[in-house]
Amino acid sequence: MVVGAAAGCASSSAGEPPCFPPPYSVEPSEARPGEPVTVAAPDADCNPRYGANARIQIGVADSFGAKVVSTTSAMNDGGGFSYTFVVPARTAPGHATVTAVPYNVDWCDDTGRNNRVAGAAVVQLQRASCVMPVKPLTIGR
Repeated sequence: MVVGAAAGCASSSAGEPPCFPPPYSVEPSEARPGEPVTVAAPDADCNPRYGANARIQIGVADSFGAKVVSTTSAMNDGGGFSYTFVVPARTAPGHATVTAVPYNVDWCDDTGRNNRVAGAAVVQLQRASCVMPVKPLTIGR
């Protein structure tokens, strides 16, 4: 059984409580193919310790579920980031979804352990006790 949460969580170290990634925004909430959209988040209120080379993984799925954006972008140690993309021409109109989660981090482990992967390609990440955070984006014609 998976228990859901409003957002994923990043773990912290040295006895600090788990630290949730900051909530992100999508602006504007409606766009047409060829128009820019910015996905951004402020720094977290806690200390997630993402590190100097942290990345955020951003995905956009159109109304048919087709992945039209799948990329990573720079994120600071506190979880803050800003990434702007142009809505691809192939994006189906209607209700799209935008996801943004810390890249290569077991962001969903709510045990309080530090689960930084440090680039180990062999480590299998498992998500538990969380729901992928999703924001809406309406694609117009």
